[in-house]
Formats: sequence, structure tokens, C-alpha cells
Amino acid sequence: MHQSIKRVNSLEDLLELQRQYSHIADFRTGRRREDGHREVLICGDTGCVANDSTEVVREFNRQLAAEGLEDQVKVSVIGCFGFCVQGPIVKIMPDNTMYVKVKPEDVPDIVHQHLLDSRRVKRLLYHDPSSGRDLEHSEDFPFYKKQKRVVMRNLGLVHPEKMEESIAFRGYEALARCVCEKTPQEVIDIVRASGLRGRGGAGFPTGIKWQAAADQPGDVKYIVCNADEGDPGAFMDRAILEGDPNSVLEAIAIAGYAIGAHEGIIYIRAEYPSAIHRLKLALTQAHQYGFLGKNIFGSGFDFDITLRYGAGAFVCGEETALLHSIEGGRGEPTPKPPFPFEHGLYGKPTIINNVETLANIPVILLEGAEWFSSIGRPGCSGTKVFCLAGKVRNVGLVEVPMGTTLREIIFDIGGGIRDDKRFKAVQTGGPSGGCIPESHLDTPIDYDSLKALGSIMGSGGMIVMDQDNCMVDVAKFFLEFAIEESCGKCAPCRIGTKRLHELLTKVTSGRATDNDLELLEEFGQTICASSLCGLGQSAPNPVLTTLRYFRDEYEQHVHDHHCAAEVCIDLMEFEITDACIGCNVCKKNCPVSCIDGAIREKHHINQADCIKCGSCMSICPVGAIIKK
Repeated sequence: MHQSIKRVNSLEDLLELQRQYSHIADFRTGRRREDGHREVLICGDTGCVANDSTEVVREFNRQLAAEGLEDQVKVSVIGCFGFCVQGPIVKIMPDNTMYVKVKPEDVPDIVHQHLLDSRRVKRLLYHDPSSGRDLEHSEDFPFYKKQKRVVMRNLGLVHPEKMEESIAFRGYEALARCVCEKTPQEVIDIVRASGLRGRGGAGFPTGIKWQAAADQPGDVKYIVCNADEGDPGAFMDRAILEGDPNSVLEAIAIAGYAIGAHEGIIYIRAEYPSAIHRLKLALTQAHQYGFLGKNIFGSGFDFDITLRYGAGAFVCGEETALLHSIEGGRGEPTPKPPFPFEHGLYGKPTIINNVETLANIPVILLEGAEWFSSIGRPGCSGTKVFCLAGKVRNVGLVEVPMGTTLREIIFDIGGGIRDDKRFKAVQTGGPSGGCIPESHLDTPIDYDSLKALGSIMGSGGMIVMDQDNCMVDVAKFFLEFAIEESCGKCAPCRIGTKRLHELLTKVTSGRATDNDLELLEEFGQTICASSLCGLGQSAPNPVLTTLRYFRDEYEQHVHDHHCAAEVCIDLMEFEITDACIGCNVCKKNCPVSCIDGAIREKHHINQADCIKCGSCMSICPVGAIIKK
């Protein structure tokens, strides 16, 4: 394919290519081909690959070859459908039939029943628990009904390794129109009027940031894409880069044109091999087509993009630490001002935007600022992508308009809590976010509303917790992450978070007092106010919000020495009841030999020696051992 590529030298050349490839977009969006051809779309995101989607692809190719259908049915690997808990997902076009949890052994049935006999494989359709129906079309799934795909507009539609498919869906048209028809200032004005705010966590207006860099003197400036996604459970940036890398490359080039930069850098964590592979391939193809490099679209604008790899340091999500890492230094933040737009990479003006922020740029330039600002709510335009995870039924990637409530995401889109258990809390904003209780589920999602609750938007992690979660233990868990990831440069973060953890350990072990609870609040507020960067400033959020909304649990640990969720091991005891038959099974399997008792007599646990591993309870054949 590469030998036949002809450089695109103008906007007109690109529009002609769009016309040539329009059949791809027409078919993927549902228009039936007259020749009866079909296409099998298979998710190639890391999550589905981990569940054997690569073997599903191979099996489809084998089965189609065996039936002589290679010329009638095309198999394509595309980006994430978002409904990750149901992966691997297979979609048959133009029938628009979606099959879920497809295994390699299911492929013969799809080929023989659906492709050869036009009968649906009902057992592979999505079963909607709310209606009790088997649903064939994704637009009927409750998971998708309240979503609006802007950032993820091409995921599930475009083969990420084929440039012609990106072009078919208007890839690089925004860049072409910018460099051929607009001045840099006009581009900035459109982005500014759209109301787009940074999706990396801080929510700073993107157009204002670009303007600040454009106003700086000098010929050398940089655009940096932060793809070092560090939040546990967050994978929206990875999914975008794996499923639609060209949208991000195009956006970086547009940003470069707007501020007067000629070099872009993508700082991506090395643990994303699939995203890196697809970015490299997209960069190669973009150069071959002339979308990057010298004299882009014959406009005289030169721009190139390189990759830099991060080692997975959470603190490098902070922009100055990220820049130091790119320069080969230690990933530590520095005080601001000066800001990166003044003195950034190698001392030059630098703009840093994350993947999700940049993925909005091409569609804003194509559809207009007014269109984008009409989505969401005043002051928070557009959509937000969330990684919905935890104790919710429909784990996956969710993109909703700003202003959608937490309840709508968790219960309407997410399907509610698994196993019909009781909702307890949701943490937004990753490990530095706050835990929000049921009483605030109707809060509309925007930067200010979440901040008022003591949480943050963050990059988009959303972890749902149920009745089995101990909120003290949850705060302790996330604080451990912050301690591990702290760079150690400033004392409030380096020392203060450890002191917070020591106090939480006292609470979970039953040794704390009411004074310790007061110290938790005091220390947390001090760390927020005095830490150098966003990591330390937000690290106490899980502690402060759980104290604010779940103080009764803290007091239960302190006063009653009891953990209602039965999570805090030091507050648990195992007891052998009168149902014991004296079989000696627990005694033989106890790792510390703390169980006494003769055969056929009731056994007893020496609580002083018990390490509370629970092996006795799990192995007892008659269920005679319980937690106290």
C-alpha cells in the first residue's frame, strides 16, 4: 500500500481522497451496499485483546476461507466500543448487529447462522436485565442511549492502522482547512469561543492557554501531548490512541500552527505497547501522505511529531515534572510562575494538553465553536469521557455531555450496582479524587459542582463502591498510592501523607481516638494548602471526603472497634460455633497452628495467635466458623 501513496499537496487533494474513500464511512455508518458485501468489525482494544479478540479475528478469517466467503465478507479490527465488560465485541455491518462476549469457538455459529443463513445467534446478543429482552442493535442498549460521542466519535468505526479509513471520516480535513484557509489567530479564536477546557484535570480554558503561548516571542515553541495516563483504572487516553491515533496527531499539528510551533512531542507511558505501535504507524503514514513534515498541504507550514516514553510516574502528570522527564531529568515539579507557556521545554514556550483535550480539537474546527458550546452546560462545554469501574454492572468507557448527573451515569448507563447490592459511594478524579455519597448522586457533573463536594473531575476515573466497601480502608488504599507516587521534593507531600497514613492505620486497627480524627482533618487540610504540586494538593481528598460524608464509619472504628464492612482485619475475630463437628480440617490447615481441639470435639481459636487469614472459615465443611 505504501508504494502507491501519493502526497496530498492541497485541501482539494484531500477532499478528492475523501470522495474516493466515502464508501468506507457510508458502509460503517449503516448504508447497505448493493452488492451484498458484509463486514465484520472486531474490537482491537487492549481489553478485548486480553480476552482473546485476536484469536477471534483469526478464527473468522479461517472460517470465511473455509466457506469461500473471503471476497464477500471483510474482517476489520477497529477501536473500542466502550462496553468493555461485554468484550470481545463483534459487529456485523451493514446489519448493525452487535454480538457480545464472543469467544473463538462462537465464530462458526456467527458465520453459518448469520452470514450464510441470515439468522441471528441469539445467545450472543446482549441481554438487557432491565427489560428482559435480547437486543441486537447498539443504539437500543441502555448503555449507549444517554451517551454522546465527540472525543470517541471514530472509535468502533475506524481501523486505527489504515490512513484511508481516517480520511474517510474527515481525518486531517480540519488541519487542512486551518493551514489553507485560516490564520493562527482565527484558529485560537474558534477554540476559545468553543469553551473547551482541559480534560487532564485542572480544567483550564484551552483557548486561553494557546493564546498565552502564541503571544510569547521567539521562533521555537513546543506542543506536548500528555499521554502518560497514571490514574489506576483510567484508560480513556489509551483507548483513544489505540482506536483513533490520527485525530490526536492532527490536533497536535493544529495546535502547533495556532501558536507558531514546529515540533510536537507525545509523552506516552511505555506500558502502552499497542498505543505506541499504532502511533508509530500513524506517524509513518502521515508523513507519506504529507500531513506531517515540510510544507503541509502546500501551505508553507512545517511540523513534525516525535514520541517520548514515560516510566509510569504518576507525578509526571504534573506539567513541569513531565517536561523535566522529557529533558532527561528527574520527574519533579517546580514552582510556578514561570508557567510552561512562558518558560517550558528547553526553556522555550510550551503548551501541554492531554489526549482527550486534543481529540476534541479537529471536530471543533470542523463543526464550529457554537456547535461545541451547545453541548454540555454554560462554563463546561462539550462532553467528558469517564472510565466507569468498580462495583457497577456495566464497566467501560462512557462519554456524556457535561452536566449529566452521577445517578444517570451509574444507574442508567452503568446499569446499577452488581449483585443488587446497595450503592455506597463513587470516587471521581482518580486516586486524588473525593468519595461522593448517595445523597449527592443527582449532582450534575462539571468542574465546579464536583469541587464543591470536595472531589475533582480529574482525568476521568470513576470508581463505584457498594456496601461491602469500608470507606476508611478506601481512603487508606488511595493514600498508599499517593505515598508511593510522591516524588518527595516537598515536605508536606513526602512527610504529611505518611503521617496521614499512620493515623488511618490507627483507625483501622482500633487504636485511634477522637483526637486522631481531628488530626486527620487538620493534617489533610494543611497538606492540601502547602504542597508544591497537584499530587500533594489533592492526595488528602479521599481522606477529607470520607471524613466529611462517612464520619460514622470512622467513629464506629474508633468507639466500637468494629468494621461493619468486615474489611479491616485487625478489627475482626473468627469464632468456631457449636456447629463444629471436630473434624480437624481447620486445625490441619491453619498456617499458624492457632486452633486447638480434639477429634470430634468443638475446636477453639487462640485469638492472640490468629493472623485473621480466614482460611479456617473458607475450608470448614459445615460452615461452623463465622466472623465476629
